[in-house]
Amino acid sequence: MAREKKRRQSGRRSPLAAAALIGIGLLLTGGVYAGASAAMAATTDTSAAASSLTVEDGKKLFQANCATCHGLDLQGTENGPSLYGVGELAVHFQVSTGRMPLQAQAPQAPQKPVQFTAEQTAAMAEFVQSIAPGPTYPDDEILDGDGDVSNGAELFRINCAMCHNVAGAGGALTEGKYAPSLHTTSALNIYAAMVTGPQNMPVFSDMNLTAEDKRDIISALLYMQDNESPGGFTLGSLGPVSEGLFIWIFGIGSLIAITVWITAKSN
Repeated sequence: MAREKKRRQSGRRSPLAAAALIGIGLLLTGGVYAGASAAMAATTDTSAAASSLTVEDGKKLFQANCATCHGLDLQGTENGPSLYGVGELAVHFQVSTGRMPLQAQAPQAPQKPVQFTAEQTAAMAEFVQSIAPGPTYPDDEILDGDGDVSNGAELFRINCAMCHNVAGAGGALTEGKYAPSLHTTSALNIYAAMVTGPQNMPVFSDMNLTAEDKRDIISALLYMQDNESPGGFTLGSLGPVSEGLFIWIFGIGSLIAITVWITAKSN
């Protein structure tokens, strides 16, 4: 009996061995999972690269969605202007903001939900650029938001605030037209608007605003987008008219209400 007990005791495994086995199992499981994840990521990247659209795809998209107004040869029709000279930057601006394709004739094309993916938009822009070259995408440095914010704000007040409002909130123009708000506009589309002059906006060439000036203006607008008004409620950033109306209705209204209440209590 003593020998049997001794054999059983000598056959027992150490608690450290169990912990080691669990650790090895976890390491193997983690290694397999990491390898599978890397393989899936590589497959996804490969499929994404393979699905990139070409200029020919952009041509087909243009013919199906834009040629009715702008013509198969991009020379325009009675319903739409020629696209010669507009370039890929104008196509990106109009399509990526949902302004095009146009739903109905109006004083200006309104911004609406986008109908194409970024890849489809890039393919159409590349097609237009291949047929009717024009303004193209800027260097990344111009869009980085690291320009001179103070100078950009001054340039914006001088060149843009009369339409877009000093706070970039937009404003009404003549004959049903309007300058849109810039509070959610991307850096690329801000640059595109300055270079291509969509709707009622003038074109700002490098003779009017240098590339560095444009970078500063973009930086100032991005700064305003990222920083809330330090004065509290903006009232739409529409200036003294809305502020005066607010004071007249709520300020004087409150004083009148308090006066009536005091008079009623005294009676």
